[in-house]
Amino acid sequence: MTLYALCFYGLAGVILSATGLAVTRRHPVQAVVYLILSFLGSAMLFYLLGAPFLAALEVIIYAGAIMVLFLFVIMMLKAEVLVETGLNWRKWLPAIFLGLIYLVLILLLIFLDPRGRVPLKMAMATPQALGRFVLERYWFSVELISLLLLIGLVAVIQLGRGNGKNKNEEQV
Repeated sequence: MTLYALCFYGLAGVILSATGLAVTRRHPVQAVVYLILSFLGSAMLFYLLGAPFLAALEVIIYAGAIMVLFLFVIMMLKAEVLVETGLNWRKWLPAIFLGLIYLVLILLLIFLDPRGRVPLKMAMATPQALGRFVLERYWFSVELISLLLLIGLVAVIQLGRGNGKNKNEEQV
């Protein structure tokens, strides 16, 4: 088994476990942290497969902007946060473990192949060409996704308003 295959299967396992942990967490902030770990792993996988532009987009758009939106939604819903005394290492141990696996895989790729030679032939496309391809061929899907995001945002605002029990709260 080559180094790239080992890194690929290692990343795939970490992505699956981080996504599974994100789905099963009861605390929404912990779920967002695991989802960020899953997105970072997907970015590393894109980079390993020879798509550095997609890896950068994954980090900037999903791990950055979308997760900020998720945290905003959590704050809008005013989710009940359990008050705990001290730091509970048992709850954060899986995230620390998955982060350490990422660190080992990154260091393995950097030190064993410092020039970053990927054995796959890279498909070169400029961001402009990618944008033209997506918006010319799949414009309806892009518009449908934007409409679904708008509907989700309106639903979150409506849920955040509550049912009017507390008259002192400022209406959204």
